[in-house]
Amino acid sequence: MSIQIDWQAFTPISLVGGLMLGVATVILLLGIGRIAGISGIFSSLLKPKRVEMWQVLFILGLVISPVLYGLARPLPDVEISNSLPLLIVAGLLVGFGTRLGSGCTSGHGICGNARLSPRSLAATVTFMLFGIVTVYIGRHVLGLL
Repeated sequence: MSIQIDWQAFTPISLVGGLMLGVATVILLLGIGRIAGISGIFSSLLKPKRVEMWQVLFILGLVISPVLYGLARPLPDVEISNSLPLLIVAGLLVGFGTRLGSGCTSGHGICGNARLSPRSLAATVTFMLFGIVTVYIGRHVLGLL
């Protein structure tokens, strides 16, 4: 899979996005005592009995934010040059991994590590290591990526 990113297009607005993510994470944690784990929040929307309004608003914010940004500035070009079946398999593996690891990159990598959670540190090291190994095997051994 080849994703081309125009690194020259990154501006200080990227810093603003990171700050907004950090502030939202802190508000969620201090305001209602919840961790901003995107996969957990999204999966809870698939279980209608357990949906809370903050979960709907959080996911809605993730969807609406780039739309609002796109109204103010052009969105960067993204080129994905891989097959749909490979992308589907990759997405399913990520979903499986988030269930297996009891969380995702945002839950463990951002929130858990910020709280100095040993479990989150182990999870982050594990998914980063397996991501690196997967790309290496896919690109250099199998020639898929």
